[in-house]
Amino acid sequence: MSDSGLAAEALRAAYPAFSQLETDRLRHDLAGCPIFRVGPDQSMFDEGGTCAGFPLLLEGEVRVARATAHGREIELYRVRPGEFCIVSAACLFGGHPLPARAHTIRDTHVVVVPRETFLRWTDDRRLRAALIASLADRLADLMALIDMVLSQRLDIRLAAALLREGPVLTHTHQRLADDLGTSREIVSRLLKRFEDQALVRLGRERIEILDQAGLRALAGAMYPESQTEAPL
Repeated sequence: MSDSGLAAEALRAAYPAFSQLETDRLRHDLAGCPIFRVGPDQSMFDEGGTCAGFPLLLEGEVRVARATAHGREIELYRVRPGEFCIVSAACLFGGHPLPARAHTIRDTHVVVVPRETFLRWTDDRRLRAALIASLADRLADLMALIDMVLSQRLDIRLAAALLREGPVLTHTHQRLADDLGTSREIVSRLLKRFEDQALVRLGRERIEILDQAGLRALAGAMYPESQTEAPL
């Protein structure tokens, strides 16, 4: 069997939605597509680059990440066989530069589909539905990631807010959430974490600081040691 024939069979096995496309059509379309086998920790695409095509994983795993302003890297998601890369999809549909980078986690077998072929495939209703469902799942994952990142920053802001208004606060969680520009649920989770760490004691509309030094260490530059503190 030809390489395109093998790729077509592997694609159908990994992506059930492609079973809806005619076999001859799929083999014909894949005949012009580059197919790669790469080892772990190999670059698939770089942030700011152009999208060469839509990657479809037949085997392996790819990590998609974005660099932060502080030079660190945050993982956005991973792509495995049967899953779609939304960064690639956004760039193909919108023509924008890639907003993230990707590299392989382990040995990976991937076929890269040209933009024209990929867009033609989306004319198929069932394949389009599968793509939209995958994008919706990825969007939900990214929203959860954003929530987590904001929560990590909010713990610093929340610690500073408690120190400024302590040692005993009679605020509701909603009041703190409004002050910090976030949701009550996030503030409640953070306060419960603080209580588990013996930094505060929680009561009904009452927050008592137990460990001012611990909160100050968490708040860092947002609450310098020279700032006037209320006695405990």
